[in-house]
Amino acid sequence: MRKTHNQQLPLAEAAPDHPKAKELEKISDILDENTIIYDLVLQDIGSLTQKSDAKSGACGMTAEQVIRAASVKQIEGCSYRELEFRLVDSRAYGLFCRIPFGKHFKKSTLQKTIKAISEATWEEINRVLIGYAQDAGIEKGRKVRVDCTVVETNIHAPYDSELLFDSVRVLARLLDDAKTRLPGIMFSFHNHRRAAKRRNLEITNAKNNAARQKPYRKLIELTEKTIGYAEKGVRSLQNYVGSSIIEQALASGICKQLQEYLPIVRQVACQTKRRIFAGESVPALEKIVSIFEPHTDIIRKDRRDTYYGHKICLTGGASNLILDCVVLDGNPADTTLTGSMLDRQNDIYGRYPLQASFDGGFTSQTNLKEAKDNGVKDVCFSKGRGLKEEDMCRSRYVYKGLRNFRAGIESGISWLKRSLGLTRCTWKGYEGFKSYVWASIVSANLLTIARQQLA
Repeated sequence: MRKTHNQQLPLAEAAPDHPKAKELEKISDILDENTIIYDLVLQDIGSLTQKSDAKSGACGMTAEQVIRAASVKQIEGCSYRELEFRLVDSRAYGLFCRIPFGKHFKKSTLQKTIKAISEATWEEINRVLIGYAQDAGIEKGRKVRVDCTVVETNIHAPYDSELLFDSVRVLARLLDDAKTRLPGIMFSFHNHRRAAKRRNLEITNAKNNAARQKPYRKLIELTEKTIGYAEKGVRSLQNYVGSSIIEQALASGICKQLQEYLPIVRQVACQTKRRIFAGESVPALEKIVSIFEPHTDIIRKDRRDTYYGHKICLTGGASNLILDCVVLDGNPADTTLTGSMLDRQNDIYGRYPLQASFDGGFTSQTNLKEAKDNGVKDVCFSKGRGLKEEDMCRSRYVYKGLRNFRAGIESGISWLKRSLGLTRCTWKGYEGFKSYVWASIVSANLLTIARQQLA
């Protein structure tokens, strides 16, 4: 069975005398002082299928190896393939992850175990680190700053023609797999992938909207034909009786994927008809911008830029630690988030902060009154919008100090995006998205605490 850690540490060379190695050594000490983190990770990875249930044979990755490898991945911003190489090639990283001499983990193992850590576990790990920082005198949570940003999902630009082409090729691929790998399957279909690709290119290269009408109609027609083939394929796969367990499992897997994609593809075809042929402006909440990441939201920021991903709200402290994070559904107004973000600080610390600074989008008389009623002495909105400085803070001097303090979270967000991979999430699915965001935040906080203690 899996373990939280190896009882006997592997023999290894001493860590190199380098600032980065010293940071890793300090992060290692922080994790060892908070062994509850290993117990939390073990709860998630303990149920993974492995051969270690037997009395003999190699065991899987321990909980401490998983959380350490996840931290390396986010800090270095590398892929699982690159992570596999770094853990084998680097003396410092191998020692940090406590990998025994002569042993290494494949990228598939790293991917399976790291992604098994849930969003709730990452959040709980972050709260453990915040508690440790409080005990160490690094962050008391008395002074906080709140701001929002957008993390993009890993999708291409959501043009209607591209979405239709993706729909045709994915459904055709699944149907082709069923026909070629399941003997005796009874349904017929025609692969329109090449024709759909040509129509997509015609739309892309068309000179104007009038010239796009004809290829769009043909592409819609190909998509609807492929949807019909897929519906027949689902019925055949549901009634399919394989000659082996493997064939039966394969049929069930393909059928499940088709059932997941079909409603998304139908919505893509519907929204294209409404927009291209009916001239409607389809509301953002009714749009699908990716058949692979259908959870993606359309975020319009500052009435200028459009992002495809999810809005997140971050709470930072005076030490540059990220005290809290919320991944939001849709694009709610900042004014609706002020009270809930302060309430979450109360959940973390058992009290509200004494001072809180917000971006101008959070400003409202109601939010100010609610924060004051909860015991927040100084509340700074970077743009007053009718509120007086003396109403928000004890003096103009305090207000200016908090307004300048709030600007610091902008640099923190920039650092998370440039160095910790928070610009774009590369993990699949909504749950994977939330886990990825928290993995970046936990890794950033580990590095921040280590640097504070080394300073």
